[in-house]
Amino acid sequence: MQRRGWKSTAAYAALLAVAFLVGVTVTVIGNFGDEVDNYAYDFMLRQYKPKPWRTESVILAIDEHTLQATPGGMRGIRTPLAEALRLVSAAGPKTVAIDLTLADHGDAKVDQNLADAMRTTPNLVLATDLLNDAWEEPLDEFKQYPAVLGHVHAAPDNNDEITRGVSLQKTYGYKKKWALSLEAFRLYSGASEPIQSPEDLQVGGTIIPVPERRIEALRGDEQGDGYVMRVRFVPPNMKPIPRVPLEALLKDHTLAQEFTGKAVFVGVTAVTEVKDRLMTPVGSHRTTGIEINAEAFETMAHGLFITDVSGLWVGLFSLALTVALGLCFRYLPGWWAYGGGALIVVAACVTPYVFFTHQRVFSFATPAAVAWLSFLAAAGYYHLVTRRNWRIEQAARGRYQQAMHFVTHEMRTPLSAIQGSSELISRFPLTEEKRKQIAQLINSESKRLARMVEIFLNVERLSAGQMELKRESIPVKEMVELCLERVQPLAERKRIAVVVEPMLDDMQVTGDRELMEYACYNLLTNAVKYSPQRTEVRVSAWKESGHVRIAVKDQGIGMDQKEVKQIFQKFYRTKKAEESGEAGTGIGLSIVQQIVEQHGGEIDVISQPGAGSCFTLVLPAAVATPNPAVAERR
Repeated sequence: MQRRGWKSTAAYAALLAVAFLVGVTVTVIGNFGDEVDNYAYDFMLRQYKPKPWRTESVILAIDEHTLQATPGGMRGIRTPLAEALRLVSAAGPKTVAIDLTLADHGDAKVDQNLADAMRTTPNLVLATDLLNDAWEEPLDEFKQYPAVLGHVHAAPDNNDEITRGVSLQKTYGYKKKWALSLEAFRLYSGASEPIQSPEDLQVGGTIIPVPERRIEALRGDEQGDGYVMRVRFVPPNMKPIPRVPLEALLKDHTLAQEFTGKAVFVGVTAVTEVKDRLMTPVGSHRTTGIEINAEAFETMAHGLFITDVSGLWVGLFSLALTVALGLCFRYLPGWWAYGGGALIVVAACVTPYVFFTHQRVFSFATPAAVAWLSFLAAAGYYHLVTRRNWRIEQAARGRYQQAMHFVTHEMRTPLSAIQGSSELISRFPLTEEKRKQIAQLINSESKRLARMVEIFLNVERLSAGQMELKRESIPVKEMVELCLERVQPLAERKRIAVVVEPMLDDMQVTGDRELMEYACYNLLTNAVKYSPQRTEVRVSAWKESGHVRIAVKDQGIGMDQKEVKQIFQKFYRTKKAEESGEAGTGIGLSIVQQIVEQHGGEIDVISQPGAGSCFTLVLPAAVATPNPAVAERR
């Protein structure tokens, strides 16, 4: 029983292991897991309402109205931009970042005018971008005044082209450029160059917890995005970053007070001119690059960093979910198992949101997939095993009830004989010879009843492992001959010939003599009981590969393969056996099997309907030793 239970547990554990591996594999290999994680991240970013913060940036927007009011549109924007920069500078901003590359030559006087305005702008950051496999930088007359250059390259996701973060460092041709937003934050906080490490960036007293990405080689040039930072976009429950149209500022100079002590981001927001309108997780409309740079600056200024949880912890958590679900369906009964499993699945789906409220990104796809697959595997196994056990129990109960009815009927016969005989002795004067006959009847029926009780007790004791086996040498030939003597009267009444093939005298097995005799005797009586009259039962024994084989072959009713598989079940009788009219309980062969297995052996059965059966006991052979006890017993 313990071994069968272990196999069942091993199969259950293997099924859960497969569910875990499939869940991890499906979400790790390919883009499916990344797509699900991105969708979950975007959903949480929109739903979570953090505590509002005071924005530290302002956008000076070159919008549609500004372009309409400017002669030549974007070609003529440098003149109004220079005037706007002077107004901004007079307001006292902490830093000004211009998201315009200004790489093409224009009118010399206009360019000089803009350069003069830049010279008076505090902590100026100009934009550079990677175009056509080269860094596009501002003209030299503009580059001499800004403190730094910052790249404006966005980092949209390859799967859905949604921008969830910015690359704080861009490398091409072995030239590294910090992001425009990072340079603006550095100048805003009065810090020196960022301090790099494999796990983070340090800007002044601020640690930006973003691991450095591996740089990949391309055409011999070092190229790649480093330190990609997730942007904490302003949530819907807050006012957006203030925006002042450039054209409105030129008309109303008092608007310049919006820039005092702020980080000013200057860029194009006009739909007709902007080139980098990007999708973000927080809305369905597209956003301009200058707005994303301002949002990235706010993330750094307020320390609103969103970091990823290591994949190792995600894997361990997913494994814990599988183990919890396995234990839940293994030990909780009925609907409690399904309810507990459902709670574990809910926990797998809710955990990423709990982490997100603490600004940590925990994978949703892997734990959710593992939890659902493990739940289905455990629940399916639980349902099938429970249903199978229920069917087995119902079948066993039916057989047990039938057997009890039969046993009750069988016990009633000897009890009636004993009761009637005792009444005859007590109520009527009988001759001595008659009294002797009745006494013998009472004695035989009592022994028959005792034998039936003993059989039932033996079944229960062997099933519970409570029967203690003796260890003694048993000569096979003598044991078979003794059993033949006991079965001979039954064979003679049915005119059945019992043929014993020659056996070696030194064949021995080790075990409990009484039980082994019962096993051999049971096979012989079954062979005689279920064989037609004037047939033959053949008994043989021989050694083979360190085992003793004792075979009993009859010419009886036989069995098909389905019946052979069930013949050793308690209380089972074949249909032909029941129709034969022979009395039986269906437990004899069950006892024989348990006796043989307790002795380290097994039973082979070969049978065909109408062609008889051959039952063979296969037992470990023992070294032959003289044993006169058998002769004394006989």
